Amino acid sequence: MNETEVLPTGRQAAPTPEDHGPAIAMRTFFTPPFASLPVDLYAKIEDGAATRHRGAVTVHPHSTVSTSTYFGRFPASYWQRWTAVTEVTVRASVSGAGIVRVMASDSRGGTRTLHTARVAGTTETRAQWTVGIGKFVDGGAIWLELITEADPLQVADVEWLVPHPHRSRPTTAVLCTHNRPDDCLNTLRALAADPAAMSALSDVYVVDQGDDTLESREPFESVRDMFGGRMHYVRQRNLGGAGGFTRGLHESLADDDAVLNTLFMDDDILLEPDTVVRMTTFADSAVEPTVVGSQMLQLLHPYQIHVSAEHARFTTIEPGLAVDGGLDRADLTEQLQDRRVDADYNAWWCCLLPSEIVRDAGYPIPMFFQWDDVEFGYRIRGRGHATVTLPGAAVWHADFDWKDEESWVRYFTLRNALIIDALHGDFSGAASAKVFLRWTAECLVSMRYAQAEVLIAAVEDFLAGPEVLRDGDADTLGRIARIRAAHPETARYAPSQVPGLRGASRPIAKAGPHPARRRLVLAKRLVWHLRGKVGGAASIPSGDAHWWHVGLFETAVVTDASQESVSVRRVDRDELRRIGAKALRTALRLRREGDRARGAWRDGHRALTDRTNWTRLFQLDETNAAKE
Repeated sequence: MNETEVLPTGRQAAPTPEDHGPAIAMRTFFTPPFASLPVDLYAKIEDGAATRHRGAVTVHPHSTVSTSTYFGRFPASYWQRWTAVTEVTVRASVSGAGIVRVMASDSRGGTRTLHTARVAGTTETRAQWTVGIGKFVDGGAIWLELITEADPLQVADVEWLVPHPHRSRPTTAVLCTHNRPDDCLNTLRALAADPAAMSALSDVYVVDQGDDTLESREPFESVRDMFGGRMHYVRQRNLGGAGGFTRGLHESLADDDAVLNTLFMDDDILLEPDTVVRMTTFADSAVEPTVVGSQMLQLLHPYQIHVSAEHARFTTIEPGLAVDGGLDRADLTEQLQDRRVDADYNAWWCCLLPSEIVRDAGYPIPMFFQWDDVEFGYRIRGRGHATVTLPGAAVWHADFDWKDEESWVRYFTLRNALIIDALHGDFSGAASAKVFLRWTAECLVSMRYAQAEVLIAAVEDFLAGPEVLRDGDADTLGRIARIRAAHPETARYAPSQVPGLRGASRPIAKAGPHPARRRLVLAKRLVWHLRGKVGGAASIPSGDAHWWHVGLFETAVVTDASQESVSVRRVDRDELRRIGAKALRTALRLRREGDRARGAWRDGHRALTDRTNWTRLFQLDETNAAKE
């Protein structure tokens, strides 16, 4: 530990001149970019009082402010592990009197002081402190602690600087949008309004696949003008997230010799613009080309993280699982990320892809929705490339727990998981058939007949092989919607206007505990339904809509996960018999034909992910695309 004194000399400290100046690795902000977000994710008043602004804080006398927060910490462990950077310089404008400490943690959360500076005087001074990044391999971060005695202290414009990246290159951002024009325009505004974020980007592609378009909104032209000619607006038919993001990737890599980063970004996020700065500088500083992903914070619970780094289980169809030692749905005002963890893949709510990796591993697979990012992540992992999910780089995205999966989504979940297991996992037709039958049986006992038929279609399409993706999944959603439309339980109603059921006739029914012998209970519920042994009606909250509970009633009014509407499920023994028999036949096919399908998917994988296939899907002439 060392200590310095900053005096009001009026001179601004500057880094030693080099061929290239230092790069901003991150900035310290003291409030979020949107008033609805938690301020304590940026800076904490640990004692006394302080006045916080976006880029500055005034610490009142006899007070302490710490940036040991989610966005306030420099993730030193990740920088030591993945880059050759050995030190970081903190630069800030300071005035008043007080103490500035540069603090650090270790992998267990223990703290230590790296540097102490005493500030004296009222003249604003540009000061800087350099600390080493040499004791953080297993974990730890660096942050500031601001302490006052009798006088106030102001700290502003805090930047964390690293040497100019050895692999500095342009970065193209790609936003894929579908019928969310207002959300997408808000995200674009947040990006364009931040000069440092914009300086990290060479171009921005907006791929609009919807009917309710961005260009139909009055602010569209003014938002586009904010980018000064760097925004490229592309419209195309709806090819899902994979098709939207890949269009931007396809455009940005039209020049075979282009070396750049492509930054995928969802349209409906709340963006912390410094995330762009943090991800691009880290990616350019990495020793080898590395996929750099942001973390996802929950939009409805903005202090909560989704998971700190992800892995997936293919056969049991579980994406988005926290890696060992990672955070899972944690409150970030109470828990911090000291232990370094390594991700298997990163989802595409905000994810940076170096061009070298894309050209080595191929383009995304043309799956309309779900698991496309998982497949790409495990494919590049298999090619020896790393994915780093960077703490402190984050966007707010809609909570997955509040999204209703009783929809067409489940088709893509099952079909795509089977494909990825066949491509990258230890696929077994017998094991997958068991999972499929369990899912289908649970749908049937909870009167989700449409969902059961959707699952059958998913397995049938997996068995059909790569040809099902030849159109980029463009027509699949409509086909699945038609399957669902034939079943009355897919209709949605306002909770006060459920046809045929009076409120007094359907009391709220809370679920009991999970059954200890699930298979036995599942078989028993199926027999009850087949023999007409269930009766009565109940209203069932979304959190209690487990198959073993819903299956106790003849009629169930079930709240959607979105909390916006309800559906009505009724026992239909004829449908149960018909769909159940079909599911058994499909499971037998999966057992018998699974290995053949696995081979077909592996044989056809390269052609699906080749640039020429995407050129065909976009209906583009390669020469013309390069000129645009």
